[in-house]
Amino acid sequence: MSHDLIVIGTGPGGYVCAIRAAQLGMKVAVVEKRATHGGTCLNVGCIPSKALLHASEAYAEAGHALGFMGIKVKPELDLAAMLAFKDDGVKGNVDGVAFLLKKNKIDHFHGSGRILGPGKVEVTFINGEKQEIEAAKAIVIATGSEVVKLPGIAIDEKRVVSSTGALSLPHVPKRMAVIGAGYIGLELGSVWSRLGSQVTVVEMLDRITPGLDAEVARHLQRVLEKQGIAFKLGTKVTGVDAKGKSLKLTLEPAAGGKSETLDTDVLLVAVGRVPNTEGLGLAKAGIKTDERGRIQVDRRYETSVPGVYAIGDVISGPMLAHKAEEEGVAVAELLAGQAGHVNYDAIPSVIYTAPEVASVGKSEEELKEAGVEYKIGKFPFTANGRARVNRTTEGFVKVLADAHTDRVLGVHIVGADAGTMIAEAAVLMEFGGSAEDLARTCHAHPTLNEAVKEAALAVDKRPIHM
Repeated sequence: MSHDLIVIGTGPGGYVCAIRAAQLGMKVAVVEKRATHGGTCLNVGCIPSKALLHASEAYAEAGHALGFMGIKVKPELDLAAMLAFKDDGVKGNVDGVAFLLKKNKIDHFHGSGRILGPGKVEVTFINGEKQEIEAAKAIVIATGSEVVKLPGIAIDEKRVVSSTGALSLPHVPKRMAVIGAGYIGLELGSVWSRLGSQVTVVEMLDRITPGLDAEVARHLQRVLEKQGIAFKLGTKVTGVDAKGKSLKLTLEPAAGGKSETLDTDVLLVAVGRVPNTEGLGLAKAGIKTDERGRIQVDRRYETSVPGVYAIGDVISGPMLAHKAEEEGVAVAELLAGQAGHVNYDAIPSVIYTAPEVASVGKSEEELKEAGVEYKIGKFPFTANGRARVNRTTEGFVKVLADAHTDRVLGVHIVGADAGTMIAEAAVLMEFGGSAEDLARTCHAHPTLNEAVKEAALAVDKRPIHM
């Protein structure tokens, strides 16, 4: 059977690329080594973690916040049922992707893909059998990423877990240590903290969430500390003793100094992710990678081998599902002779803690480093009517605009539902909008989004409600 396009990997980038290509009239095949589609994101990443974040937030709210609204309840945790709630959500999503592939008449091969050369992929099925399939137009690599493993720390997914194991712990640990203060460590640490675990986050840098606007990161850390999460910054883990009932972590200052011991029941290793390219046969096929193992591509996402493309976590850029989706659509449209394009200056990112943190565009630090003159507009949720009545006043909106043109260069939000609110900033920036444009756009009242409008007004020092 001949195909126009073969996509290896059916995570958000891969399955979206396949569907868009099918919409454009191509005959498409996908190769997926998992038994289910959706990649890390739907199976053991974005979707299950958000289910547990939502459920644990509801549990915490029932125990601490509902009383203020006149709702008296005493919540009881049924962890097995909560995990089943998570698994049911995952099944619904992966089944949905399978349906979409079938609806778009996309052939699927469940096995590991290896590139033999331009237009040729060898699929190795679970039973060991092999089959060669061909593509007349292109091959797209969309195999995503996998967790970074630390030397000397063996992950057994029971006591020493990756993000995958942290989604299925059978009991709430009395103590949990998290290595890494990025979004994965903070989100999953928040889940188990709300369910009753004493969580300590160990980070080698002197700040949390590297890459996030520094002011926003400092505020987030203060909020999480108030929620009971402890931080050991500028600290590295040099050893883990797993012989006893508890794990004993040896910690040392990153800059050097006296070591200390931290006892914990579960250790979550969340120090980042690396491209998942093992077994693809990149070197033999002549596909070049950089010093970090990322596949090198040109502006059309084509690799060093003509007809072979790559998108998502396996190439440079933020490891975000929606970034991979946009690249998947762009590649499909480019292959169809259209003008596929991704604006990397308008890709939002969200940390799904409580409150959420959302950003799009540049941070203050990036603008300073680039020598760009900018103006700042800030507005706190304490001055927002909807936030006050809902008792969700933690956080603020921060708008960064060019000092000369007023064009919005970055927006950063700490607050309830920040991940939804950031969308209007992304739309504005996609069209090169100014702070004045945002400030003069009518926002419904009472909504949290009014804080975005007020922050835009504050760029010109004229907020109404502050």
